[in-house]
Amino acid sequence: MAQQVIMPKWGLTMKEGKVARWLKAEGDPVKAGEALFEVETDKITNSVEAPADGVLFQIIVPEGEVAKVQAVLGVIAEAGETLEKVAGGAAPEASAAASADAPAASAAPAAASSGEFVKAMPAARKLAKELGVDLSTVTGTGRDGAITSKDVQDSADSAFAGINASPKAIEFARKKGVDLSLIEGTGEGGRITKADILRAMNPATDTPAAAAPAAEKDTIVPMEGVRKLIADNMQASLNSAAQLSVFVELDVTEMVRLRSTLLARNKRNADYRLSYNDIISYATCRALKRHPIVNSTLQDDGIHLHKHVNLGIAVALPNGLIVPNVKKADTFTLEELKTEIRDVAGRARSGGLSMDELGGGTFTISNVSMLGVDGFTPILNPPQTGILGVGRIVEKPAVKDGEICIRSMMTLSLTFNHMTTDGAPAMSFLRELGDMLENPGLMIV
Repeated sequence: MAQQVIMPKWGLTMKEGKVARWLKAEGDPVKAGEALFEVETDKITNSVEAPADGVLFQIIVPEGEVAKVQAVLGVIAEAGETLEKVAGGAAPEASAAASADAPAASAAPAAASSGEFVKAMPAARKLAKELGVDLSTVTGTGRDGAITSKDVQDSADSAFAGINASPKAIEFARKKGVDLSLIEGTGEGGRITKADILRAMNPATDTPAAAAPAAEKDTIVPMEGVRKLIADNMQASLNSAAQLSVFVELDVTEMVRLRSTLLARNKRNADYRLSYNDIISYATCRALKRHPIVNSTLQDDGIHLHKHVNLGIAVALPNGLIVPNVKKADTFTLEELKTEIRDVAGRARSGGLSMDELGGGTFTISNVSMLGVDGFTPILNPPQTGILGVGRIVEKPAVKDGEICIRSMMTLSLTFNHMTTDGAPAMSFLRELGDMLENPGLMIV
């Protein structure tokens, strides 16, 4: 029996995906669980496995085209099975049964748009518009079956029945049209907070930007995909947090010496790699354990102090920035941590990250040393309390033991949420981190 190949849904905000590449051609044999095609979204690019054994009978959506989630992209037939080709974009015969099983509510918008009059009180109509409730789906309890405001409110509330979410989160989800059943709450007892929704949201842009006059010949880069996601997150970050940045210049000559020593010790291992960022990440985890307020997130029910450090590593991509995180980074040795960081950073560039690796971070490091920058003011990754900015290491004259000599100097910057913590605790964390990098032996104390 023919098997549909559909566009998967990854995360609550995914509405469509682009077929980046088919890994099989029409007529090729496929096995269940074998990578069949690649899907590109505004967050990640991942391969999708074949749902069944057989032959790739038809590719309905070709490479480079965008399709809605659950749309039929292709058809897998059993060996020797004879089928008719499906018209472009149409579902094969098997999909008719699936559509018949779809919730009756999906037909409601059509009924409403047909012009059929729905008896409702004026206040109920206004409330339905505000809450996004389709009146044709509401049962009226008023006089002669008229829909009342209470009927509309009850209908809206029923969509969130049984969902563990804060009132603010529910209200926000209503306004944004977010399905809370697809969100994993990080509040107490798994409660969904507004911050969880903000972190996961990626509103789609349906209206294309107006074209500039032809005479100007401007190049227009649409604000969509990863660029739109970054813009929304940065704006939300600045709007939702009182951000303050502090700086410290460090003499990291001893950290440079430590790295050189470890590289020399492992010089016979051609695959051995150790960067300054690895050492800084390790020291950051140690310092965060001693200053837990900086390893916290601000949520609707209060400030959450986390037992472990889920360390976010900002990775630059050709089309934007992505921040995967290493879960429980504080539990790893330096050698283990550098391996974990390379793993997530490598898969961020190649498109192999899971949604879990993109969420749940508690602190972020953004290293711009490779760009030749000394210092900068990073923007918080909400709902996190802190983000560390790492500048380049430069040899320059400095005073050491009363004498001027050449030392390796580096600037660190810390942006923190002043709503979550005051300046003194945040600066104490930065100073302790600086002490560890200037005297690496302090990392094991």
